[in-house]
Amino acid sequence: METQDLKEKVENLTSHTGDYLDTLYKVTMLNVTQKATNIASAAIGAITICILGMFVLFFIGFGAAWWLGDMINSRTGGFLIVAGFYLVLTICIVALRRKIVFPFFRNLLIKKVYE
Repeated sequence: METQDLKEKVENLTSHTGDYLDTLYKVTMLNVTQKATNIASAAIGAITICILGMFVLFFIGFGAAWWLGDMINSRTGGFLIVAGFYLVLTICIVALRRKIVFPFFRNLLIKKVYE
């Protein structure tokens, strides 16, 4: 009788272990899917914002160059001044990329993964 009872307990344990592993697999897949969709949606949002930001910068730069050109009576000079400003801005970003830019994006990505 004890052998029969022990066999039933082992079968129940095996059945419950299988159910537990199946449930654990499903929960893990849900978590991975949720994190992947969070990262993908953040990436799509960031790309959209970057593209719109580029258009805004383009038109602001174009307008500023035109305005500066009218102010100094040389449209070419206005465009060169704005180009010089963008060049200085690019040099600053490249110089500070390891201290500011990379950590910012790394922390943003890590925050999205653990969200």
